Amino acid sequence: MEIGSAANHQEKAGVMSLGWSWIMGLSKKFQEKVVGVANKIKKLGKDDPRRITHSIKVGLALSLVSLFYYFRPLYDDFGDAAIWAVLTVVVVFEFSVGATLGKGINRGIATLCAGALGVGAHHLANLAGEEGEPILLGILVFILAAVSTYTRFFPGIKARYDYGMVIFILTFSLVTVSGYRIEKILVLAHQRLSTILIGGSTCVIVSIFVCPVWAGEDLHKLTALNMEKLADFLEGFGGEYFGQERDDGESFVKDDSKKMFHQAYKSVLNSKTTEESLANFARWEPCHGSFGFRHPWQQYLKIGGLTRQCAYQIEALNGCINSDIQAPTEFKKKIQEACTKMSMESGKGLRDLAQGIRTMTVPSAAEIHIEISKAGENDLKSAVLEDIDDLLDVIPVATVASLLVEIISCTEKIAEAVNELARIVKFKIIDPTVTPEKPHLLHRGSVQPVCFTDSPEHHVCITVLSETEQGTKTLAGLFLERINSVPITTRENQEPVKGARHDLEV
Repeated sequence: MEIGSAANHQEKAGVMSLGWSWIMGLSKKFQEKVVGVANKIKKLGKDDPRRITHSIKVGLALSLVSLFYYFRPLYDDFGDAAIWAVLTVVVVFEFSVGATLGKGINRGIATLCAGALGVGAHHLANLAGEEGEPILLGILVFILAAVSTYTRFFPGIKARYDYGMVIFILTFSLVTVSGYRIEKILVLAHQRLSTILIGGSTCVIVSIFVCPVWAGEDLHKLTALNMEKLADFLEGFGGEYFGQERDDGESFVKDDSKKMFHQAYKSVLNSKTTEESLANFARWEPCHGSFGFRHPWQQYLKIGGLTRQCAYQIEALNGCINSDIQAPTEFKKKIQEACTKMSMESGKGLRDLAQGIRTMTVPSAAEIHIEISKAGENDLKSAVLEDIDDLLDVIPVATVASLLVEIISCTEKIAEAVNELARIVKFKIIDPTVTPEKPHLLHRGSVQPVCFTDSPEHHVCITVLSETEQGTKTLAGLFLERINSVPITTRENQEPVKGARHDLEV
């Protein structure tokens, strides 16, 4: 008996131990979930603190319209229709001012028009008599609902007035159907319209005057940010593509964090929906900051489309970095300078364009980088043609070269679109040659010495432009002269000396 009791006691102790372990494990998992949720909440607010402000604003608007229920004098005037003010705040209040204002105006106008038509339909149906009234009301509801629903398929209507059309159908149906059983139809329509206007006005006032979030400003910043993401990749492409192998043949170890930084351009590929939504909301917003009435938001969509087109080319260029087919190391060294110049200068051009949009200044410096990238394009063609005999070596590089050429073309188109925006909005013009950040470009540089022979018979002739002659040329024109490719001649035969050249760094 004692042995059996001891065994039972040990078995119970084991069960209790397992139960306690299970409870402790469950408690630990619960704590981990709580901590995980808390971290997500913290991260969500840290990523965009405006989300916290928006939540407070919604709570404030709901508290204000709830007074129609809490105070008897207000409730007596509106009755149960006061609930429409609360519902209006819930469905109308959006994150940005433009979205809130657009929904509020859509809801107000749609309610007014539908209420008026509903009252008119009710009086028209009364003329048909008691038996014909429901039939005529049903026909009118069918016609207006069908026509309104079909109208929503038009792209222009769907983009800006889709919510208003839905409210129009809903309000007309409610007023027409409920008016059949209610005698005071005008009172019903007036109460619902008044409460909806009050709720919408509360949303708009709180949205504008309490820490406003402007959709136009977000679109403005997003356009510049997307261009900067492309610039990040292009400026780092040379190191990624030509840094795969060292001179000693060992593999090049890449920094994963830097590589992830260069992958930020991928978000640009899916930015169309966001840009179109922000542009649609921005059209509803009043003048604010540097954005006046009838600001050309459509031009931002044009710039965004060109930026995505450039991002697609960069996506293909990114595939060349880790491609299984690579050119030999020696051949890659020959084209490294030209390719790096093309990608680096294109990236700098995009960065200057983005900075011009951010500061609303004419991005005149971007033209210089674009012209330098075009000069690198010619150097790349020459380097590829020199080794055209080995076709297998040229194919991978030809792919990279063609993509870089397309990127330069896209950058040039983006520059034209940004300059058009600058012309419409009248961006500030800043002299690109004299700024606190940049010294005077025309008087900075060095000439590398030329040493190709010991004979004193050879000479180098360098022409220096005067300040007057320089003033007649644009900065881009100076880079286009291709000074670094001018051949050196001799006194004896005036023929170019093979391999001799001089470089001017500006």
